[in-house]
Amino acid sequence: MKNANSKAGGLGKNPPPNIVERTFDFAVLVIQLCVKLDERPGVGRVLMSQILRAGTSVPANVEEAQAAQSKADFVSKMSIALKEAREIHLGLRLLVPAKVAPDDVLKPLIQEADEIKRVIGAIIISTKRGGEV
Repeated sequence: MKNANSKAGGLGKNPPPNIVERTFDFAVLVIQLCVKLDERPGVGRVLMSQILRAGTSVPANVEEAQAAQSKADFVSKMSIALKEAREIHLGLRLLVPAKVAPDDVLKPLIQEADEIKRVIGAIIISTKRGGEV
């Protein structure tokens, strides 16, 4: 996973350049996890479906925000991305006590989901405080 500061960008005009790539890379890892878990019998398909949907929705909404028609539209789309990031974070955390996948597989994904939530939240706050889109 990439360091949050690997491609530092301001929170002013556009989100840090890496948030688009970072959420995309994260979604790829979520897809890979879901494919592996889907191969195992007994794993709840409803939860896997939710995790897959939320994990791929985050980069979709971040991408949508890149073409926002206004500051309010940008904040709205990034807010949806934040809600989905919270959902994927919770879904991944639920897999730990359920022992659905090894901790060494889940912990880095959980950490990245948490960091993505924080970055998106900071982008929203910065934009609302006067950062331009």
